Amino acid sequence: MTAITLRLPDDKHQRLSVLAKQRGMSVNQLMNEMTTLLLASFDAETRFKARAERGRGKTERGIELLRKAMGDTAS
Repeated sequence: MTAITLRLPDDKHQRLSVLAKQRGMSVNQLMNEMTTLLLASFDAETRFKARAERGRGKTERGIELLRKAMGDTAS
């Protein structure tokens, strides 16, 4: 495990302390939870961008397959 020193303005630290107390956890636990959520969002965005890049130029084929699956013979 790694320790990180984080410099925050006093008022922000106080607000985080209040939030953590309301949630029944320490500021450390709160920061760990927040970083987990932020990293999950980052990972989802990264996966989405990778899939979008792999799909470039394939939309015509995708629409064709979708129409076929829906029984639409009109092009």
